[in-house]
Amino acid sequence: MDLATLRDTDFTLLHGTADAYERLRGDFGRHLENWRDGVEQRLTAADWTGPAADAAAPALRRTTGGLTAARTELGQIGQALRTGADALVLAQSALRKALEDVRAAGIAVDEHGAVDPATASPADRHDSVDEGARARTAEALAARIGTALTEADTVDRALAARLRHYTARARDGTGLDPHRALGDRLDLGLAPDNLLLGSVPADGASPVEVNAWWNALPADRQRWLIEEHPDLVGDRDGVPAAARDRANRILLPRLIAGHRPGGPSSDPYGDLKLSGYRGIAERLRRTDGTDPPVLLLGVGGRGQGRGIISFGDPDTADDVTTLVGGLGTTLRRIGGGDADRAKAVYDAARRADPTRSTASIAWLGYDAPLTFPEAGDRSRARGGVDAYRRFLDGQRVTHRGPPAHVTAQGHSFGSLLVGLAARGPAGIAADDVILVGSPGTDASHASEFSVGADHTYVGAAAWDHVSHLGWYARDPAGADFGARRFVVDGGSPDFTAHSSYWDDGPADDHTSIDNIGRIVSGHGDRISPDDPR
Repeated sequence: MDLATLRDTDFTLLHGTADAYERLRGDFGRHLENWRDGVEQRLTAADWTGPAADAAAPALRRTTGGLTAARTELGQIGQALRTGADALVLAQSALRKALEDVRAAGIAVDEHGAVDPATASPADRHDSVDEGARARTAEALAARIGTALTEADTVDRALAARLRHYTARARDGTGLDPHRALGDRLDLGLAPDNLLLGSVPADGASPVEVNAWWNALPADRQRWLIEEHPDLVGDRDGVPAAARDRANRILLPRLIAGHRPGGPSSDPYGDLKLSGYRGIAERLRRTDGTDPPVLLLGVGGRGQGRGIISFGDPDTADDVTTLVGGLGTTLRRIGGGDADRAKAVYDAARRADPTRSTASIAWLGYDAPLTFPEAGDRSRARGGVDAYRRFLDGQRVTHRGPPAHVTAQGHSFGSLLVGLAARGPAGIAADDVILVGSPGTDASHASEFSVGADHTYVGAAAWDHVSHLGWYARDPAGADFGARRFVVDGGSPDFTAHSSYWDDGPADDHTSIDNIGRIVSGHGDRISPDDPR
């Protein structure tokens, strides 16, 4: 579907067609009642016997079945037309609003929907306008236009396919077969609501595209998706945090109910995931109504399980940080130890600067290694790079107000994932990177990260044996790496130092967590510096 067609077509005409089919269905329903009352039931109640009666009985049933099937098919067509029209009107509204915003921004758009800030007329351009901001605005508007056109085209094709299906039924007579008509009504692929689902962005859609789609939906349609299809909303980067939280709180008990201890052997991580779901549910139960609010930003059953929990709302916070755990990080930790660490960071950031708001997130969006041999496999970290980048991109897109100060944290093997994500031209949507207990990042120097060496911070305890391994290229705590090392509690030789960076109890040394809190709150200049190794 092209821009002009979507912009100018009167899709309410489809509502009129849907009304006609629904009236026809009603007429068939009354005809069916008349047939049953006046013919079938009267003859059945009569004491008619003999060869003629024996021949008439199946014919009567066939007629009743045909009328019933026709009524069912007509109802399906009417519902499909109405739902398809609703979906097209939604896409049209989104397109028209995007075009209005394009005009308001003084940016030109061609007949194909291509947006180019450079084509704006001189009268619409002002020296005070930041060209970078104009380019970002143009990119967002182009995504909104593209999303609306894609949604409309998807719905148009799906609706056309359904109408062809029912037309074929009518032509070959199978539309009068009650069994096939019932099959059509039960076929999820033909369910009317699926036409609205057809506009859901593909899994590979960018957070910008997802956000444009979500914002174009009316509030009642957003609620419907959250309540009826939480799996399509809860783990969508680009959907606001509050909506994700509501969807995931609906999804979580369904995931628990769908798993049983010792379940199907086809899922080797079934019991591990069930334990994780229950742990997250218990954490939410204990924190409901507390301050800060706890939001469940993601939960799912891919691989070893997925979970994202946030202390504070990342869409409104001044400072947002996302911690990636490493070796031994299971879904259970998202409701347990990793959640404790995220809360400790939240508290430390608030101590460092009580004037700023914070969101501290524990993120498990990859299959972390569960054993030391698995930790030698870099592919596990590489497998989470895109997901982590997309999550941070989504936080930028959904944030309200001035951009948040964003810190990416990686612990142990998780620091390898963060390091891989931060490298390259694209890098990550973060202002600072913190690496603690890191066995390496696959980088030779901190300047390879998109945040730069001056915004890369490293904490490495003297007795943290893992931080001395240097498995993945150069030691981040070493002088040759070029990062800013901060003071942490040295720990003890009993292997506990690797997991003590977030200790925040009354009897703990707060040196490490307080330094992390300073960085997260945007005060990296106030850390207690430590000499590189």
